[in-house]
Amino acid sequence: MAAIIEVVDLIKHFPGVRAVDGLSFAIPVGSCFGLLGPNGAGKTTTIELL
Repeated sequence: MAAIIEVVDLIKHFPGVRAVDGLSFAIPVGSCFGLLGPNGAGKTTTIELL
């Protein structure tokens, strides 16, 4: 099945910290997807980059 969103090796640096480090995932068409994790895990940064 095709992916509506596909991310491969996403990396984001801020001064002194690596906020997202090599994130990869694919979301199939028609699926329900949730991005979960503890505070500071890079969830908001990932969504902003998308």
